Amino acid sequence: MGVRNEAIASITGLTINRDSSIICCQRSSRIGQVCLTAEGYPSSPAPLPRGEGGRRPGEGMSFLRDSNLGGTRLLAILFSSIGNRQSAIRNCRGLTLVELIATVTIVSLLSLAALPLAKISIKREKETELRRDLRQMREAIDRYKDFADRGFIEVKFGSDGYPPDLETLVKGVNQLNAVDKRLRFLRRIPIDPMTGKPEWGLRSSQDSHDSTSFGGQNVYDVYTKSQGVALDGSKYAEW
Repeated sequence: MGVRNEAIASITGLTINRDSSIICCQRSSRIGQVCLTAEGYPSSPAPLPRGEGGRRPGEGMSFLRDSNLGGTRLLAILFSSIGNRQSAIRNCRGLTLVELIATVTIVSLLSLAALPLAKISIKREKETELRRDLRQMREAIDRYKDFADRGFIEVKFGSDGYPPDLETLVKGVNQLNAVDKRLRFLRRIPIDPMTGKPEWGLRSSQDSHDSTSFGGQNVYDVYTKSQGVALDGSKYAEW
C-alpha cells in the first residue's frame, strides 16, 4: 500500500485503497464507503442507500489535513456515535433523578398557583346560578300576583293575591271561568347552589324586607339561607 498509506491506516483504523486519483476509506459494510479525491474533496459517484438511523454512509464525517505525513493527504474520521444503534439507545434514556425532581417541583408550583383561581371560578359560577334561581322564583311570584289581580285566580283572604307557598307555583291553580285549566308558574323548585338543598328562606307581604322569620300569610319574597359572603363582599342572604 505504501508507507504513507500504511501510516494513515494505522492512525485512523481505516482500510485505504488507491485507485487512480481516488482514495476510498471503508470502515465497515454497515457504515458504507466514503471516497475522496486527491485534492481533498468528497467524491460521490453514485448515491448510497440510507443505513441505520436514516443516514447515508459518510454523513457526519470530519476531514482533516495531516501535515506531518506531507502532501495534501487527508484524514477521514468517522463519528459513528451519530446514526448507530448504541448511540440511539443512549440518547433515549429516561429522566435523571435531578431532572425528575425539577419537573415535579415545577408542576407542583403551577398546580398551587392554579388552585385559587379554580376556587374563585367555581364560586363565581355558583353565584351566577343563585342569582338566576332567585330571579326565576320571584318572577313566578309576580306572575301569580298579576293573574290574581286580573281575576284569573281565586284570592284567599289575607293572602293579598300572593301564593301560599312555593309548591303552589309548581302544582298550579285552577283558572276561574275555565274548565279543567290549571295555571302553573314554575317548573320546579330549584336547589340552592350554596346549601345544596331545595330549601329557601321565605317572607310574606306582612314581614319586613330583612326579616329572617316567616309569618306564613303568603310568599312575597324568597332568599337563600346561606350565611356566606359573595366575591363582591355582600351577603348572599341579602340578595
